[in-house]
Amino acid sequence: MTIWNAIILGLVQGLAEFLPISSSGHLSVLNNLFDMTTAENGHMFFDVLLHLGTLISICVVYWQDIVDMFFEVLGFVNLGPLAGKRKAHYPAARLFLMIVLATLPLFLIMPVKDMLEGLYYDSIFIGVMLIFTGFMLYVSDKMVQGNKTEKNMTMVDALLIGVCQCVATIPGLSRSGTTITAGLATGLKREFAVKFAFLMSLPAVLGANILSFVDAAQEGIDWTSMPAYLVGTAVAMVTGIGAITLLKRISRSGHFGGFAYYCWIAGALSIILTMIF
Repeated sequence: MTIWNAIILGLVQGLAEFLPISSSGHLSVLNNLFDMTTAENGHMFFDVLLHLGTLISICVVYWQDIVDMFFEVLGFVNLGPLAGKRKAHYPAARLFLMIVLATLPLFLIMPVKDMLEGLYYDSIFIGVMLIFTGFMLYVSDKMVQGNKTEKNMTMVDALLIGVCQCVATIPGLSRSGTTITAGLATGLKREFAVKFAFLMSLPAVLGANILSFVDAAQEGIDWTSMPAYLVGTAVAMVTGIGAITLLKRISRSGHFGGFAYYCWIAGALSIILTMIF
């Protein structure tokens, strides 16, 4: 693993993980067409670190929300400084509950996990899913602005968005694009749909990272590549913070259509290059 490979993969991971353009799709194309590998060829540990970098990005941008959820949950169960207040004063604790509910459907993926991972190596399939992501984003741009937030979204809303997060584990389908679109479809306010999509990814990414770390430890770690790993992780973290901040600003204007055109072009190129090479 060279420093330049690590920087490129870190950039792709940090940008594509949060912008609605599918990180799995882009990493797959880099792997399949240009042999810039992460999990393969002894670099599984680097793949874990890349996802750790983007996990830190979410924590940095939404740190106050995470802190609020922690203390309000403690107060809700009468263990913290907010103990004794009315339940109506716990919007962050309610947000935590919705994130938990949205995470539960991910257990449905376990029986088909290996099959989904196999699709990662099919660049034509990845291209088709990128094109589908583009259509999904185009439709989301036309949706009427909702008004739901953590204060009034329902458990059904959270579960539906969680099911869509399960669907988004298909390689090439953007997780953030899918969950944001699902949130808008259930009537979430556009800015809150973005925040909920990223916060609900925390337990999913953390759980996947723990499982992947066990596999990486068993495979062995290439310590000679550690400097490149750390550089790539830092790049993923910094670009991830930038990507989240950018998407938050874009959500205020309500236009994701530009990403739709990008996904259409990237998907078509993936299919064409695969056929050529």
